[in-house]
Amino acid sequence: MENKLLNTGIAYLKGVGPQKAELISAETGVFTYWDLINYFPTRHVDKSTLTEIRSINNESDTVQIRGKLSKIALLTAPSGKRLTATLTDSTGSIELIWFKNYQYVIKALKEDALYTVYGKANDFKGRYSISHPEIKLYQTEDNVKGLPLEPVYPLTEKLKARFMDSRFFMGIIKQILHHPDFDLPEYIPESVTKPMKLIHRKSAYQQIHLPQNKQVHAAATRRIKFDEMFTLAMRAEKNKANRLIEQRGIRMPKVGELFNVFFKKYLQFELTNAQKQVIKEIKDDIGSGKQMNRLLQGDVGSGKTIVALLCMLIAIDNGYQTCMMAPTEILATQHYLSIKDLLADMPIRIALLTGSTTKKNKEKIKQALQNGEIEILIGTHALIEDDVNYNKLGFVVIDEQHRFGVAQRAKLWNKTQLIPHVLVMTATPIPRTLAMTVHGELDVSTINELPKDRKPIKTIYRTENYRAEVMEFIRNQLEKGRQAYIVYPLIEESKKLDLNDLMNGYEMVTNFFPVPKYQISLMHGRMKPEVKDFEMKRFKEGQTQIMISTTVIEVGVNVPNASVMVIENANRFGLSQLHQLRGRVGRGSDQSYCILMTKDDMNFTSKKRINTMCKTNNGFEISQVDLELRGPGDLMGTRQSGLPDFKLLDLVHDDEIIDIAKRAAAFVLKQDPVLEKEENIPLLNYLKQHQQDNFWGRVS
Repeated sequence: MENKLLNTGIAYLKGVGPQKAELISAETGVFTYWDLINYFPTRHVDKSTLTEIRSINNESDTVQIRGKLSKIALLTAPSGKRLTATLTDSTGSIELIWFKNYQYVIKALKEDALYTVYGKANDFKGRYSISHPEIKLYQTEDNVKGLPLEPVYPLTEKLKARFMDSRFFMGIIKQILHHPDFDLPEYIPESVTKPMKLIHRKSAYQQIHLPQNKQVHAAATRRIKFDEMFTLAMRAEKNKANRLIEQRGIRMPKVGELFNVFFKKYLQFELTNAQKQVIKEIKDDIGSGKQMNRLLQGDVGSGKTIVALLCMLIAIDNGYQTCMMAPTEILATQHYLSIKDLLADMPIRIALLTGSTTKKNKEKIKQALQNGEIEILIGTHALIEDDVNYNKLGFVVIDEQHRFGVAQRAKLWNKTQLIPHVLVMTATPIPRTLAMTVHGELDVSTINELPKDRKPIKTIYRTENYRAEVMEFIRNQLEKGRQAYIVYPLIEESKKLDLNDLMNGYEMVTNFFPVPKYQISLMHGRMKPEVKDFEMKRFKEGQTQIMISTTVIEVGVNVPNASVMVIENANRFGLSQLHQLRGRVGRGSDQSYCILMTKDDMNFTSKKRINTMCKTNNGFEISQVDLELRGPGDLMGTRQSGLPDFKLLDLVHDDEIIDIAKRAAAFVLKQDPVLEKEENIPLLNYLKQHQQDNFWGRVS
């Protein structure tokens, strides 16, 4: 904590006490003075002017009025009780209404007293009213004209019910900011704050709550946003530098026979320039003697797996074992079959280990692994079980890494003396600003182009009215020898959500495509793994023409002959999921199609998602829209991604501040890598004082 004052519990503030402090903590997570001054307002309102009641119209936003209160009444109606009162000034009257917590409000209101009221005026059949207004008994010493911008804090109904409104929070925060012992020493060196014209940290906290004007408030906001990103960037850059210094890596200097034979003889297609560049980056990393910790992000179908395989071959050429961990059995099996097929004529031993592996086979695999007889082990979380031991693990690939918890991923590092090189892959590209924060401690490689023979998938939107037309289109594709997916969001009918469920869908599709002329596979998450594998195998081998499924086929299924993806109730899927599902087609040289189907009624967000999918195949563009619609926490999965809890920084719109703060952190560390210069000592102390456990960041 900054000083003893800020470590004080909020119960000691005048007007709070133990009971209110307990409620505030439960509702807001605020326990100390430090927490409270970091409980920032959501906005500020200008209360320097009064509005005459007669001037209120449909264009009025929030208004501040003053008048006499009368006709206070608690009314009962079929819809429930409500409290009403009339406020009158010299120009007219307006009704005030409370639908909630009226039992507390009515006790405080005084008939014929003068009040100042603030709120949003609503028009109902030509009459204006204000629901749940901020209301304050007018005191003669109040000077509305001289008031600054007034903060509006995030409030819950329980806080409002106990009259802990924005003015209450303003009052208790003011006690801290005006306390004689309040201080926030500057910790960012002047070499950064001066060129950027950042206001002092203490002033920023005072002006973010109680600004003198809009210009000063903007400066305070900019300073605190910068601090949030600068601190994170310093930690990330410092930890990355420390990792390279402290964590000796396994040196893999040679590109040997296995790599060269596979590359020249068995690689069946030409690598893209982006794939070649990523392989070079990884080769340089693992040959440097430093431990590699790299993220590989690339769009669906961009060829991440072949890049990973080529780099695993380099590791094997240098005498080390490798493993690839996937989040689901379907994806792990897909990788195993694909890699086994690619290496069919190579002297490399590969094994698959999942939860479904029989006990007998598991014991054989464990023994062979420990003896060094297996060079590539592919599997699910079964790879990290305590009784799975490697002989000489040197290179780890983690696919769809955001689906694993950090503790799960880190178990692999404990299976070897030296931490192996780590390549984490994701087919969910994220915008640059988010990558800079979430993956600040990783080196990031990007495959931003698709193989040359891939044709862009054509995405079409259709409503239920076009069902017959869509089915006929599928029939035409099947007649050409192609295959189709039809994906549903649910397994069983839900009364709450008016959706076509999988089983009804299966019945509908069989009506259009009767057996035995057409063969249909059915797959969902509740099936036993062996049944899913059987259905998937039939579809892959062309024994069935249509795969009806839930989202279990979202990741990893590779059937180049499938050219149509129909997504039912597409408005119920997120953008990232829609993009992943679409990526199951377009894997061959034929033109592929994705058809998004919904009912007619859609909200704004759903329309935006559908329009984005029809407009672009670019995963980075899609993820940017997804970030804007859902926010970074939802996009990444906050709990597993380690996304920082920013108070003010906006990852969607503050890319300029993020970029500047990152460059400033890199500048400081370049000038003083260990922060030993006198001007950087406060920064070093601050980072130590506010240090979090960054072990997981060091190992992805």
